Amino acid sequence: MRVSEELIAGIRSALPGLELSENEPMSAHCSFRIGGPARLMCCPKTAAEAAALLKLLAERGAPFELMGNGTNLLVPDEGLDKVVVRLGEAMSAAELLGEGRIRAGAGITLAKLAVFAANEGLSGLEFAHGIPGSLGGAVFMNAGAYGGEMKDVLESVEYAETDGAVRSVPAAELGLSYRHSAFEGTERLVTAATVRLTPKEPEEIRARMRELLEKRRASQPLDMPSAGSTFKRPAGGFAAALIDEAGLKGFAIGGAQVSEKHAGFVINRGGATFGDVLRLMEHIQKTVFDRSGIRLEPEVRTLKD
Repeated sequence: MRVSEELIAGIRSALPGLELSENEPMSAHCSFRIGGPARLMCCPKTAAEAAALLKLLAERGAPFELMGNGTNLLVPDEGLDKVVVRLGEAMSAAELLGEGRIRAGAGITLAKLAVFAANEGLSGLEFAHGIPGSLGGAVFMNAGAYGGEMKDVLESVEYAETDGAVRSVPAAELGLSYRHSAFEGTERLVTAATVRLTPKEPEEIRARMRELLEKRRASQPLDMPSAGSTFKRPAGGFAAALIDEAGLKGFAIGGAQVSEKHAGFVINRGGATFGDVLRLMEHIQKTVFDRSGIRLEPEVRTLKD
């Protein structure tokens, strides 16, 4: 076991106020509703506490994973012998800074942040209404939809590092591109972000949000467990169209199925396992490649021991 009782005791001793739970079922924290227990889940309440935790884990050589709201994660059925660091409700406050700027904790969902902005008469986050992912996760992957993305509104980001420091970086230095940021492949944890928006009539903003939400409801399987778009948009095309054209809409392996409503979504139609989803994703990639020569790249992030 890589996450030992000694490590857990050390974390409890060094950070007595830290919220943590042992053998926490990941299926309860991931929108796929798939995943066995994480040996230890820690939920920092402040950026300083998060930084102190990351430093301790790094010093002990402990394996860990960072997560937000779990809306694009696929976790093994046997779980993870790791420490999962999750930011949630305790780090979800939003505040006005003036000049159209909002600073919010990384644990807030994009949907809640969009509503907060609308209520303040600030436009720019309408695309995010209905997206269940967290602000931290959205920064990490430069989330977007309906022609908008985080890089359009992001001003700066605060993050914790394994040296115990909390730092800030301008968005211009994050290398933001389609579903990518400089945080990928690092152990830096986004703790807060500031967005700059444009004043507009609140009802006009809300009307646009309602319009986009209706589009989502009409075209996406929001009533089924999934991780949103399963694959990234390939150059010169759309993943859903390629999957549909390959005749895979409705195709299933075990409890995992290509949505009949939107071919870009793999859903858990009931009892899907980690292996079911992986095998279905691989089948989709092979079939689409054989037909079109295009290799689909997963947007879903797969965690493994």
